[in-house]
Amino acid sequence: MKSSKWIFTALICIITLTVSSQETQLTAKDSIVKQSWIVSIGTNIVDDSGDEFGELFDFKEGWNVVPFPSRISIGRYFENGVGLEAIGTYNKYKEGKIVDNVVNPEDVDYLGLDFRVSYDLNMILGETGFFDPYIGIGAGYTDANNQGRGTYNAVLGFRTWLSDHWGLDFSSTGKWTMSTSNSTNHIQHSAGLAYRFNVKKGLSRKGEEKLALLKEIEKEQQRVQDSIAAKEKADEEARLLAERLEKEKEAAILAAEKKKKEEEDARRAKIENDVRNLGRVFFKLNSSYLSIKDREVLDKLVEMLKNTPSLVISVSAHTDSRGTNKYNQWLSEKRAKRTVEYLISKGIASERVKYDAFGETRLTNECDDDTPCPETKHSENRRSAFEIVNL
Repeated sequence: MKSSKWIFTALICIITLTVSSQETQLTAKDSIVKQSWIVSIGTNIVDDSGDEFGELFDFKEGWNVVPFPSRISIGRYFENGVGLEAIGTYNKYKEGKIVDNVVNPEDVDYLGLDFRVSYDLNMILGETGFFDPYIGIGAGYTDANNQGRGTYNAVLGFRTWLSDHWGLDFSSTGKWTMSTSNSTNHIQHSAGLAYRFNVKKGLSRKGEEKLALLKEIEKEQQRVQDSIAAKEKADEEARLLAERLEKEKEAAILAAEKKKKEEEDARRAKIENDVRNLGRVFFKLNSSYLSIKDREVLDKLVEMLKNTPSLVISVSAHTDSRGTNKYNQWLSEKRAKRTVEYLISKGIASERVKYDAFGETRLTNECDDDTPCPETKHSENRRSAFEIVNL
């Protein structure tokens, strides 16, 4: 009697789960584009009035546009939300418009070639259907108002997709000049028709949730069916499976931790070896100035520090034995500061660069005050050396 009641209950569960799975079937709406190439063509508007960030919508006097397609781009967009894009634009500063805070006396061509890295904000916001906002940074070259300049760029935009392949692309880009001449910053707006190809589709977050739910439902249906035939056997197999999966999980965690430690040890060893092999900065007699060769050594150290944010180094500066102890101590301090100031000028935080000066107290050879030596030997002591303080 109890067995019949249990079987009846199990059948009710199977019917309920079957109805639930039918209600949660995947549809075309659960599929989204994960990867693609995108080509767009459209128009661009340039505001180089000199106060473009204060008068954003000065259409009459500040905006320049040509009456034909003037922008083309191509980009590769990846599943992680990152996109790589190349953009070419043409425009014309119109006579009578405000350019660099003065009235433009004649029509002047505008040409731009830009490259940028963008990020799909849907990766943060969640899928928003046809609305596809993005941000990006990049660099490029612009020839505007008869002045060529490199620019740092930042973009904010969105695409709205009418189908899997066709859509509209709108963006605004701030361009900051790299030049120290009279060239100015400006804003470039764009609007165009976008086409996607080589499209790779996948499930949206909602679709993945549905798929996970369907798998859970199927798994539960199978469990109930197996329980009808052999409940105790199925429970035992499930228990053994759970134990085995837990052991495999623990083994995988231990293996991953071991691998991570080995990789970290190897990384630390490589950094330590790179710093040892970097060499030293050598100074001319009575000088604290850095030569081109010295800057090349320091540039390599800058690259190491930027690639390893946890790296902290110590700079020790020295002199040869010629001169008084007081003078050599002062000179070594100048050399240490000169070395550290160069690193800081390249974007290294001051707290990541310690320094000390030792004058003539740590000679690398026998060339002290009582031992005559040639210049080549004295030069070995006029140095700044590097040690790892923290990694």
